[in-house]
Amino acid sequence: MNGLVINSDLHQTHNDFLPSMKSMPISAVKQNSVLQTLVSKGEELDKEPENEDLLKAEQEWDALENIQAVHFFLQKRIQPTVRRTGFSAITHLLFGPPRLNRDLHAERDLVLAIAQCPLDSSQHVHVRVLQTIYKKLTGARFDCPLYGSHWEQLGFQGMDPGTDLRAAGLLGLMHPLYMVMEPKTLPLAHDIFRLSQHHTQNFPFCIMSINITRICIQTLREERVSRECNRRQQVFAVLNDLYVAIFYHLYYVWKTQNKTINDSGFILKELETFAKRKPKDLLRQLELHLKERPLPKDLPLEIWPQHSSEQRISSHEGSNGQTGGMCFTGVCEQQVQEDRLI
Repeated sequence: MNGLVINSDLHQTHNDFLPSMKSMPISAVKQNSVLQTLVSKGEELDKEPENEDLLKAEQEWDALENIQAVHFFLQKRIQPTVRRTGFSAITHLLFGPPRLNRDLHAERDLVLAIAQCPLDSSQHVHVRVLQTIYKKLTGARFDCPLYGSHWEQLGFQGMDPGTDLRAAGLLGLMHPLYMVMEPKTLPLAHDIFRLSQHHTQNFPFCIMSINITRICIQTLREERVSRECNRRQQVFAVLNDLYVAIFYHLYYVWKTQNKTINDSGFILKELETFAKRKPKDLLRQLELHLKERPLPKDLPLEIWPQHSSEQRISSHEGSNGQTGGMCFTGVCEQQVQEDRLI
């Protein structure tokens, strides 16, 4: 099947899917999507008056998925799976990972649709989600302007976050929002953010986060997490956990191997390879870390070997000729020779 067929039942499918996520407690986020978890977390925030703005952002979040994500999905701007032709298609069919269950296709398509939604400064909820992430990471108690140098502190490349978010759309905001709103992963988010501010090992937190979201998108499209999605009967939750797991692995390697921004290009390539090859191992490592924080010495992490400066230079030159450059891949940037398998 070479085309994405959209029939009259599509909108109803999403309408049936979205309301089913409206009563999930925060503890159930691993069993469903972050969207409704954020909506349902009001009871905790009622105990913290200073977080009233965060509560408002959570309550408005489900408007984002209905108004924006479904709209872009109907424009046929997504490609659910990677195109393969010839021997590659046959090999993938016979020896590749299992296909995603058909009843999960709507949720997968919604994920990819959200990744197509750009940041819109005129949308109140978009701005509030950004401010929620900023407050949670920095400890600020008041709203910040939509444009300004304060976003560079968070790890964006300039004063307008929307420029960087074009690489992963609003999914690039959903993932860090999930990490800072889930109590079990918030301490890890703080650890990663502190490391990103280190005087020698610093890196742009949000740029790295967007790259990790891009890796998650590609891993989903290549069906590398289909087995886990089928097992848990969810897509959002699996991708949320995979995002945190990849970020944790990057944090561990970056910190223990004394990596710097000059290593970023090579590390991102290694992260993508590892995520596609062993996503289950990444999820298991994260689970162990969250259960046994601080990190136990015998955690079976796959540590990459130290790389010479020549290797790093070669890697960076391949990234648009910029040292330590981070290359973004949009969801719609597909290879011409790919043949989608659905």
